[in-house]
Amino acid sequence: MRVLVQRVSSARVSVDGEAVGEITPAGQGLVALVGVTHDDDMGKARRLAEKLWQLRILDGERSASDVGAPILVVSQFTLYADTAKGRRPSWNAAAPGSVAEPLVAEFGDTLRQLGAQVATGRFGAHMSVELVNDGPVTVLLEL
Repeated sequence: MRVLVQRVSSARVSVDGEAVGEITPAGQGLVALVGVTHDDDMGKARRLAEKLWQLRILDGERSASDVGAPILVVSQFTLYADTAKGRRPSWNAAAPGSVAEPLVAEFGDTLRQLGAQVATGRFGAHMSVELVNDGPVTVLLEL
């Protein structure tokens, strides 16, 4: 799994013009773009969620757990694009939806169990993601 994390002052994901997930933190929040590959499992999803929850990337070297920052979780298979050959990316490293969807759900559920306020996109849909990156701060998490 890969999680591209952005520190934000606001974020929203829409499908067909309808907002399906939104965070408007009082201070800062996080957007987590989550990609899944073939050998990922529930344990890895839980460990990455815990890592994100404790990651000290908010102002004052605080974590989302320190301040209760909201998190918008959006599935993004394109994090596993292979652009080594030619001009067309290969998506072979991305897990199929039947594998990825439950792992992205587990990632979000684990964050909720840890105490996070979590909003989500809609798996498999064409989504429009709007965000205001604060800093800018963008970090790639992997295990």
